[in-house]
Amino acid sequence: MGRPREFDIDEALERAMRVFWERGYEGATLSDLTGAMGITKTSMYAAFGNKEQLFRRALERYTEGPASYATRALEEPTARGVAEALLHGAARTTTLPEGHPGCLTVQGALAASDAGRPAHDLLVGWRNDAGLRLEERFQRAVDEGDLPRDADAGRLARYIMTVAFGIAVQAAGGLGHDDLQDIADMALRNLGSRP
Repeated sequence: MGRPREFDIDEALERAMRVFWERGYEGATLSDLTGAMGITKTSMYAAFGNKEQLFRRALERYTEGPASYATRALEEPTARGVAEALLHGAARTTTLPEGHPGCLTVQGALAASDAGRPAHDLLVGWRNDAGLRLEERFQRAVDEGDLPRDADAGRLARYIMTVAFGIAVQAAGGLGHDDLQDIADMALRNLGSRP
């Protein structure tokens, strides 16, 4: 029987998520990660596997935590409500006082050397999946009559996702919550009363 862990797995994973959020996959060194997590490299490997496996777990935590607004947005009763919840959620989450400006799923894959390719591909897949789920939700709105029959669900989803990820990039560049909220509101005005 092995020795019991001397650290809180959830707390260590939370700290790793924040390092990846701030520095991206390639920018986060093992020393950065283990220092923030308060554990040794041996403990990290034993608990989480390698850096890529730790990143996958951190992304899951981000998806279920700070980025959970996106999943909740899909449950809004109208397409307009979905778009509002996504864009306002992006403005809020990318400027959290306790978080790092921007979005882990955007920042995490900005640099993509061969070593960072698995993380880059994982995040591209994550973003593409989010866009597909949004497109499916907008198609449901078309089918239910909430959106006009000639509405292009795919185009609308790509537009909303592009604005949401653009908000994340602007947040990482230092734009504040009020300005980002204004961008979200402008995009929503451009949609009209029925996207």
